[in-house]
Amino acid sequence: MDLEPSDVIVGLMVAVLGLLGLLLIARAWDDEMYLFGMVLAGFAVMFDFGLLRRHYDRRDAALAARRGGHE
Repeated sequence: MDLEPSDVIVGLMVAVLGLLGLLLIARAWDDEMYLFGMVLAGFAVMFDFGLLRRHYDRRDAALAARRGGHE
């Protein structure tokens, strides 16, 4: 199964937001900005892992459909 171009683009954009969150963590002078950077970086990691999970779930479903079984 091929990669969806929209998933790749969105994944890269969210990864850039995660890097921005890490930059905010490194440069934070107050607790609120530090917390916002942590939340932004955490969201980016979880979102990208969700995209990966969805890709592999689709691939596994396509393989199971080709074999004719329900796994």
